[in-house]
Amino acid sequence: MKTRATDRNPANRCQPIATDRVDDGWYQPPEDELCPDSVATEVVAETVRTIISTNQSPDVPFDQSINPYRGCEHGCIYCFARPTHAYWDLSPGLDFETRLIAKPNAAARLREAFDRPGYVPKPIALGVNTDAYQPIEREYRITRSLLEVMADYRHPVSLITKGALILRDLDLLSGLAADGLCSVRISLTTLSNDLKRRMEPRTAAPATRLSVIRQLREAGVPVGIILGPVIPFINDHELEAILAAAAEAGAQRASWIMLRLPLELDDLFQDWLQRQFPDRASHVMNRIRDLRGGRSYDSQFGTRMTGAGPYAELIRQRFTQRARKLGLALHEAEPLRTDRFRRPAGDQMALW
Repeated sequence: MKTRATDRNPANRCQPIATDRVDDGWYQPPEDELCPDSVATEVVAETVRTIISTNQSPDVPFDQSINPYRGCEHGCIYCFARPTHAYWDLSPGLDFETRLIAKPNAAARLREAFDRPGYVPKPIALGVNTDAYQPIEREYRITRSLLEVMADYRHPVSLITKGALILRDLDLLSGLAADGLCSVRISLTTLSNDLKRRMEPRTAAPATRLSVIRQLREAGVPVGIILGPVIPFINDHELEAILAAAAEAGAQRASWIMLRLPLELDDLFQDWLQRQFPDRASHVMNRIRDLRGGRSYDSQFGTRMTGAGPYAELIRQRFTQRARKLGLALHEAEPLRTDRFRRPAGDQMALW
């Protein structure tokens, strides 16, 4: 039984409600102490004024993004978005995983944005900071409502996820993909169930993610993987095997990201590392600091996603050689069309 919560009540407190357990590919047996099935989760509704975030970073292949939720139940220890929870006076640790913020008016705000006379369509990345298909999406359906708006307006969208729940929306995704308006990247960090449970406790199992890739490809949806983060002495040895498994499942593209530890994430990750891998914790951190000029993190554009130095170059060469041998396109985002954009016939702005 998983505990969730409704919107804020007049006292501004979360009210827990019980929901039936569903299998989105992330369920683990109750006896698995590394991944407890029951996690008390509170969800608060946030009425947002705008929903599209703009980005000018040269390190990412998109200008616009949408995050339907703040915080993420998946509980990935390495998540770079954890420090954003501090803005809400919540902890980047357990609060990030259990005290979530949903944006139920997201679809309405997206329609308003598309209806503005000066709006210029550009691909929107959906679910960048936190996973758009984390388990609460089954109840809140915010991601699906956003995709419905994308379909109505024929707007290009790309998605990144670790969740098998994306298959629920194959009808929308395949329809958009048929017009060159949709692509998906599956985050694939390990093929080991044990490491997955330690590192990403409530995400879909590796075999499930490979199945998702296969089903997306069969439905005509362009699909690739993000191998990220690469963590020295933890999952770097799996690089070639992950690429091979992804290619066999039908992935068409691949990219990689090196572990980065901004702000509070540094202490959180090091604490996890000492508990889970005490035998190699110092080696991992020493290599990470080698990548970042002696620091745990460097925010400089151009190297913050990959690091710098001999080890970063070695990973780049290994990744490039194996991906090319497997026929995987490297790094580039799937080209999406913008010329199909149109406002629905009944929309007042379209009539104007």
